[in-house]
Parts: sequence; structure tokens; C-alpha cells
Amino acid sequence: MPILDLYNMQGDKTGTIELKNEVFGIEPNKTVLHEVLLAELAGSRQGTAATKTRAMVRGGGRKPLKQKGTGRARQGSIRAPHWVGGGVTFGPQPRSYEQKINKKVKKLALRSALSEKVNEGNLVVVDEFNFDAPKTKSIIAFNTKVGADKKQLFVLNDLAGDKDWNTYLSARNLKDAVILQPNEMGVYWLLKQNKVIITKDAISTIEEVLA
Repeated sequence: MPILDLYNMQGDKTGTIELKNEVFGIEPNKTVLHEVLLAELAGSRQGTAATKTRAMVRGGGRKPLKQKGTGRARQGSIRAPHWVGGGVTFGPQPRSYEQKINKKVKKLALRSALSEKVNEGNLVVVDEFNFDAPKTKSIIAFNTKVGADKKQLFVLNDLAGDKDWNTYLSARNLKDAVILQPNEMGVYWLLKQNKVIITKDAISTIEEVLA
């Protein structure tokens, strides 16, 4: 069962915390991680690429030349695909790239990504951030003390609450920092960011959902 150091908002160690083995201590499943990561990246695509077919291009309603007697090839419209300015054949149309992933598979991928961060020593648990007002300087000092200088992922339990909201306002100015709630957490950001900083309340929520 993983046991990690517990930090206060000043970056000092105040004790340890025991994490659930079935969430933070499993053998990471690389195949599932890859599958879910591809699905998340595909789902983030806009899918708005579009071309006009011959029916959508303006003009071309009149037959450009008579059917017989000119010595030229038969033509029905100047907006046919082989004409300059004509429609596009089999071009892209707006579509969804979303891929269906089973809930159990997604949960396994999240558990694998979290366990990977624990194995690497890149998961930091904070008792709580309790800012009376936004203060980016305090977040920077905390990051420096816990060795999270670049590409941090903050997982805060409830951004509707004042203390987590002030933490969000403090951390959002940091370069390459990402702030999420437990229900917004995905494999992409867990793998992309160097350090994952999670509050104790968020740990409880994550264990409740993923255990």
C-alpha cells in the first residue's frame, strides 16, 4: 500500500498519508493507457473540416455547351469536380471523432496513470491550500519546495469552494500549469504533466470513485 509524504501549503512535511492500493498501487496497464489516451486525443478534435460538393458550389446550373456537334466532350455543369472552381469529390465533411470507451476501461487507465505517477515519485499530496486571497507567489514558493517547478497538474476537490477557487486563481498564472477537479481528470494530462499535486480532499474523492 503506497505511503506518501503529506505537505502543508508552505511545502513542509507534516506527516504521511496511506493511499489505497487498488487505485495508486496497481501495475500500470500500458495497453489500456494507450487506448484511452488515443480516445481522449481523438475526442478533443474539432472535426469541423469541410469542403463543398458540386451541389454546394454557387453557379453551374446551366449546361455550358450543347450536347452534340461542338467536337468537345459532353459537359453538364461548370461546377463538376473536374472543372476549376468545381465541387470536391469525397472531401472532408464535419464529423465527430469521438471513440467509445467502456467505463471500466477508463477507470483502469486512470488507476494506471496515477500508479505510474506514484512509482515515479511525481505525485505530491497536500493537506489543503487555504488562501484568503489569490497569491501566485505563495504557489511558486510551494512548488519550489516540493520540486514541482515545471508542468504541474493541480487536482482540487471543489472549485466552487472559496479556498479551492483562490488556489485556482493563484495557480492559473503559472506557465504550463493545469488545474482540474477529480471528475475532469484524464489520462492525457496525468501523463503530460511532470508533477501531479493533489489535495487530501481530492484524494478521498478519487479513491471513492476509482476504488
